[in-house]
Amino acid sequence: MSHVMNTYSRLPITFVRGEGVWLWDESGKRYLDALAGIAVNTLGHAHPKLVKAICEQAGSLIHTSNLYRIGNQELLADRLAAISGMDNVFFCNSGCEANEAAIKLARLHGHRKGAESPSIIVMDQAFHGRTLATLSATGNRKVQAGFEPLVSGFVRVPFNDLETVRQIGEHDRSVVAVLVEPIQGEGGINVSTMEYLRGLREVCDKFGWLLMLDEVQCGIGRTGNWFVYQHAGILPDVMTLAKGLGSGVPIGACLARGAAAGVFKPGNHGSTFGGNPLASGAALATLAIIEEEGLMANAVNMGALIRDGIAEGLGDVAGIREIRGRGLMIGVELDRACGELVTQALERHLLINVTVDNVVRLLPPLNLKADEARQIVSILVPLIREFLARPLPQAAAKP
Repeated sequence: MSHVMNTYSRLPITFVRGEGVWLWDESGKRYLDALAGIAVNTLGHAHPKLVKAICEQAGSLIHTSNLYRIGNQELLADRLAAISGMDNVFFCNSGCEANEAAIKLARLHGHRKGAESPSIIVMDQAFHGRTLATLSATGNRKVQAGFEPLVSGFVRVPFNDLETVRQIGEHDRSVVAVLVEPIQGEGGINVSTMEYLRGLREVCDKFGWLLMLDEVQCGIGRTGNWFVYQHAGILPDVMTLAKGLGSGVPIGACLARGAAAGVFKPGNHGSTFGGNPLASGAALATLAIIEEEGLMANAVNMGALIRDGIAEGLGDVAGIREIRGRGLMIGVELDRACGELVTQALERHLLINVTVDNVVRLLPPLNLKADEARQIVSILVPLIREFLARPLPQAAAKP
């Protein structure tokens, strides 16, 4: 009997070794990893340059705490500012911590501007984390259930609906910020339009709000630019990162610009482990390798190869609602719940994920090769075809 707390419905497999986009289980069987630890393993597994950087850093210094200056942290902050256009960075350990920092920053900013009860606009189907504040901001009732009372101060609107945001701005003087994922990962790979992002920037400027972008899952080169907002040609006031930033070493970041960059003062927020020498060193190596190896361009090319291959293989299949995504962030929406595909794919030595019950989610490492991308397609297409060929039970249909 395991003493690990029962918080996950884990698949019955243990991996013991990885190399590139491949993982091996205890019995030596090899699996193609099209999930990358849920968009975490940016460089796949055991990338030699990353391993070398982590080992060298661990051999000299792992942790000192934020009571002292940390050289790697300062270098990483400089690098992130350079590639993002932001002014400064708070480091933490995860995406929900980064979003928690953003929420606190927005509230403190609002109070200092005279807002008695500052509120933040958030989106339907959003996912921002599982702390009390971030799950309250999340647009998923299943995540929130049982943890009431939720944290107040969030105004929920439909995703990609700019007009509703504008209308709120005309009537609700409590709003101080908008928090949005440019691509909703857990929500089903829902891609914002660039017009929507540009419109949010205009609305926030008009009403004096902070535009806060959660790029925890979609950032760090996954869509072909360092960050999704760069496709739209805008700058946010606050941006959150985690997942792929450290290629598996836990690190999160909350970046700020302009007025938002001066909100936090000593004592307002903190983290024991955040941005320690080891985590910052892993992140610095990750960013350098992405650039050196041209992995952002590769994400665009491999993403197109996979989406085109799936579209070609499933274009005539009833039950496919949409194939969508950007770069190596891909969703295949079916007309029915399809969670069983995860186990069926595992049996065929492919790691995938299903989110919101009916969207197959692919988040491969950015150093995926063309033959590996084709292999994903060659396994996934017949798997989905076989699944959809079965009669659809009435109760399983999605509205």
